[in-house]
Amino acid sequence: MTETSSKKDKFALDSKYQGLDWNVWTELGQLYAAEGGVNLGQGFPDYQPAKEIVAELAKVCEAEDYSLHQYARAYGHPRLVKALASLYGGAIGRQIDPWTEILVTGGAYGALFYTVMSNVGRGDEVIIIEPYFDCYEPLVHLAGGKPVFIQLRQTEPGSSSSSTWVLDSEELRGAFNENTKAIIINTPNNPLGKVFSKQELTEIGDLCKKYNVMVISDEVYEWMIYDGNEHVRMASLEGMWERTVTIGSAGKTFSLTGWKLGWAYGPKNLLRNLQVAHENCTYMCHTPEQEAVGAALEHELTLLTSEKSFFRRIREELTRKREFWKNAVLQSGMTPIVPQGGYFMLVDWASLGPKPDLSTEQGYEDVKFVKWLAKNWKLHGIPPSAFLSTRNKNNLGSRCL
Repeated sequence: MTETSSKKDKFALDSKYQGLDWNVWTELGQLYAAEGGVNLGQGFPDYQPAKEIVAELAKVCEAEDYSLHQYARAYGHPRLVKALASLYGGAIGRQIDPWTEILVTGGAYGALFYTVMSNVGRGDEVIIIEPYFDCYEPLVHLAGGKPVFIQLRQTEPGSSSSSTWVLDSEELRGAFNENTKAIIINTPNNPLGKVFSKQELTEIGDLCKKYNVMVISDEVYEWMIYDGNEHVRMASLEGMWERTVTIGSAGKTFSLTGWKLGWAYGPKNLLRNLQVAHENCTYMCHTPEQEAVGAALEHELTLLTSEKSFFRRIREELTRKREFWKNAVLQSGMTPIVPQGGYFMLVDWASLGPKPDLSTEQGYEDVKFVKWLAKNWKLHGIPPSAFLSTRNKNNLGSRCL
């Protein structure tokens, strides 16, 4: 080995990140930059957020209180954690301690990172439900854990509703064993838009209690629920608070993805694990944004049951946009899978005629279609294979997001 190659090897990407140096967002983001057009794949709104929360940030910037521009309390700015404790305490019917049972993080991604890193170790098995947000699997690998995949399957072929995608009870039970440390649940599910029912969550919860498994409940789309469906919080079910870390997001809640502010709540002993990971990483989050979000949530708490509630308004607005997009998809000759929640929609393009020529593109079939769509129609989506484990990447067939 030459001296030059030896130096290169020494400075190569460390083994723990090997295989994680590519993701679909990077590749398709570059395609969007090159082709232009309309980006429907990445989850960021293309409109101004609610005026009231922007106004709160303006107040912070103009305030004479210098402390609002300095370091925040490590685990969360007081105004924000107290508002979150009131909001979620009411939602799950228990008192939440804002000082020990809530952690404010750099986006929901930060909360996921701390939860996995501080609770999962070498050899621990973590159940991941497919399709899944694509960061779950690499986080488990980074922590030294072993992902165990189970699939949501469409029980009514040809149905246009995400509600017909369910877990097989036998497969679910078979995923649990004495090595299972955690299960990650995402409701509403990204990218499918499925909202897990109380019965489904209870079945999962009973297995968690039987095998002493913790739940990582990703609920960032909690306020985007349609058609009278109910968002059931895992932490609200009997015996589940003690083993559940729930994750939320200001970016998703208030259409402020660039603020990159999230949080986790749960029992003191589990949240302490997250706090330790947080202390040894970013340590704290932006004070001005926390103050603004805290003020906005305080105001929202007074409006929760009224027509003026932002949570109600965003649900109604997204319902209208969902219907518009569903009709546009149908008119194009494709078939939508209408989500019960969230702001993504899977589309089945098998019915397109004449079929697009994908022979010049590379990758899984859905990746080829997404590239073809971007290059020929300047419309950008995300291939669902990005949300599946390697063995199942072809299982969603001719669908794109």
